[in-house]
Amino acid sequence: MTRPRWLDSEEKAAWNAFLEASHRVERRVEHHLREQEGLSHPQYEILVRLADEPEWQLRMTELAESLLTSKSGASYQIGKLEKAGLVYRSSCPGDDRGVFAVLTEEGMAKLRRVAPGHVELVRSSLIDLLSREQLAALTDGLDTVARGLED
Repeated sequence: MTRPRWLDSEEKAAWNAFLEASHRVERRVEHHLREQEGLSHPQYEILVRLADEPEWQLRMTELAESLLTSKSGASYQIGKLEKAGLVYRSSCPGDDRGVFAVLTEEGMAKLRRVAPGHVELVRSSLIDLLSREQLAALTDGLDTVARGLED
């Protein structure tokens, strides 16, 4: 049996700082979106992903993959957004099992209203707290982690 490789003080400090910062940022973003805009963070991200597509639509499987969630998790959030009139589902032509999530005009209008406050919160909660050098190091480090954990 191999012995655990315990974290040294520098590694433990990095891990704890990551946990605290990521939880604080996520809590602030989630709270703002829910209280001010009536959206969850995943719902906001869905609107962003769909708005970035040329026809404001994306296959549900691709959407789930881009959000790093399950198909059922994406479907649940799409259901909530459908009830609000912000998206709808559409069949994929030529693929009876395929389904698109499609952003509505109302959904795009909501995103345009929400985005300025969201980006300001992202700035005040993370971006503007870091120097350009710190931001570059954070980006580099987290990109390395994301690539190392890809399926």
